[in-house]
Amino acid sequence: MQENAQENSSTEEKTITFDDLGLKNDMLRSVKFAGFVTPSPIQEKAIPFILDGRDIVGQAHTGTGKTAAFALPALNNMKMNGSVEMLVITPTRELATQVSDEIFKYGRNIGAKTVTVYGGSSYSRQLDLINRGASVVVATPGRLLDILKRGMLKNFAPSIVVLDEADEMLDMGFLDDINEIFSFLPTKRQTLLFSATMPQPIKTLASRILENPEFISITKGETTNSDIEQLYYVIEESERDDAIIRLMDSEETKKCVVFCRTKSEVDRLSNVLSNAGYLANGLHGDMEQRQRETVIKGFKANSVKVLVATDVAARGIHVNNISHVFNYHIPFDPESYVHRIGRTGRAGTKGKAITLLTPLEFKELQRIKNKVGTSMGHAFIPSKNDLRSSTIDSLVKKVEEHKIYDEAHKVLDKLREDIDEEQMAYKLISMLLDQQDIKGPNTIGIPADRLDAVLARAAQRGGGNSRGRGRSRSGGSSNYKGNRDKNRSGGGGTYRGNREGGSRDGGGYRGNRSNSNRHRD
Repeated sequence: MQENAQENSSTEEKTITFDDLGLKNDMLRSVKFAGFVTPSPIQEKAIPFILDGRDIVGQAHTGTGKTAAFALPALNNMKMNGSVEMLVITPTRELATQVSDEIFKYGRNIGAKTVTVYGGSSYSRQLDLINRGASVVVATPGRLLDILKRGMLKNFAPSIVVLDEADEMLDMGFLDDINEIFSFLPTKRQTLLFSATMPQPIKTLASRILENPEFISITKGETTNSDIEQLYYVIEESERDDAIIRLMDSEETKKCVVFCRTKSEVDRLSNVLSNAGYLANGLHGDMEQRQRETVIKGFKANSVKVLVATDVAARGIHVNNISHVFNYHIPFDPESYVHRIGRTGRAGTKGKAITLLTPLEFKELQRIKNKVGTSMGHAFIPSKNDLRSSTIDSLVKKVEEHKIYDEAHKVLDKLREDIDEEQMAYKLISMLLDQQDIKGPNTIGIPADRLDAVLARAAQRGGGNSRGRGRSRSGGSSNYKGNRDKNRSGGGGTYRGNREGGSRDGGGYRGNRSNSNRHRD
């Protein structure tokens, strides 16, 4: 009996590998080339069902390996018959480009050719690339729908259709486009839907376009990633700039995203952070496509360490080494909070999400916590004195590792003429401390001895008037909904017009032959 129990225990503890999932050798070679060792939970659960031809709904945090979860088995099952066999629909051009690049890497061993389709590039070029024998099309909804409605693609009948980041498409107003796109696709197909959250409109969409799907969820009762530490700091409205700089200094951020509500706020804050010595740049919907691509390329290459962005502009930016996410303002809704903080803590790494809020916004924080089902800790912003004390160890390390110049002995000899060595050491160390230049006032934020009383007064002032709170939160412009819509659409004009202008630019091609590295416009 005891031996049987031990055998059962060892069987249960066996680690699943990609070899156990039923992938062909070509795909296993791609897995090895990509550096994967063991499948992530979404990959382990989804790949066998996709290999069997099942429709699936996959709910998982961003950064958990969803692209490989659908791309590997889909490529594995493709016949490579010279036609488009897989269509992937993504909410943004940035995500379309990233997904296309990943699928290209996974499919190189089977000769898969990938075309990226989004607005701003000529229709004829994109259609020509598809007609040359593309196996996979990765597209944003706007440009894809335009092409399908104009009848510009002949015999377009992908057997596998993937909706990636479905909830982001809902947030960006693409749901009507998605429904219309599916009216042009074959009814006999395999459909895969992936989403970090599952609001009711996405559930309704899934029930309409999927057939007897397998539901896969790895959220473990929370909508946010457990690898992300979440903190909030209560401040006065006028302290936001000082608070964000002080927290960046104290956190020793490696690479981070700062989320703002409006484009003008992005421009202003990116200048503030640049003037404070940070390698910062802004990203929003009014920027030209080439500007956006330059900023994102710099962020990935570490020439930009702080990306200041609006929600819409930052969707689809998936970089695995982002250490921190900062909410300069608390987001408008729980879904936005999930998407924002999902930029960090990716691919099994640890991350930190920090939210700044005023006492009047505390109820919004509670609403997000209750809806998302997550835990956020409260902390106080370090004072200048706190920060000086915490940087002593790093200062000692810098001194120990610093190169000694030949001229140093001349300075030392001159100092010895007037100062003893102990005083000399103290003065030099003090100079180094002065060079740290900790900006802002000594204390930032509402201190502990005042916080409870301030929050109680804010609750009394807030009452039940959501419209009044909306005006306070948006800085005094129009009302809550109007300000939110303006922010999400990228400014003037209608929501739909700005969305299309902001997400239908460009196009590209990836293929396994001599012209496979053609430049993307």
